[in-house]
Amino acid sequence: MMKSKKWYNNLGLAMRAGKLTAGDSNVLDAIRTGEAKLILIASDASDNAQKKYTDKCSYYQIPFLICGTREEIGAAIGKEERVVLAVTDAGFAGLLSKE
Repeated sequence: MMKSKKWYNNLGLAMRAGKLTAGDSNVLDAIRTGEAKLILIASDASDNAQKKYTDKCSYYQIPFLICGTREEIGAAIGKEERVVLAVTDAGFAGLLSKE
């Protein structure tokens, strides 16, 4: 699902504020420890990856969004492609899930 430019700007803001965790093992740790407030999964992630993260989120009762492509997510945070991100700040999680 396509997100607005403002949404990606907010995602970049969260990155610069140090409120995002990227990478498979880091995100899974954030989910397990309850540090993650929202999980962002690329719409073009593999079915297995999507299932892995949505199952983990359901189990630990952490909200998730299927959003933009891995390229769009990576570009928004100034990195190469990203399949999954954990938002570790409740304020940013609310901001990103509201829009």
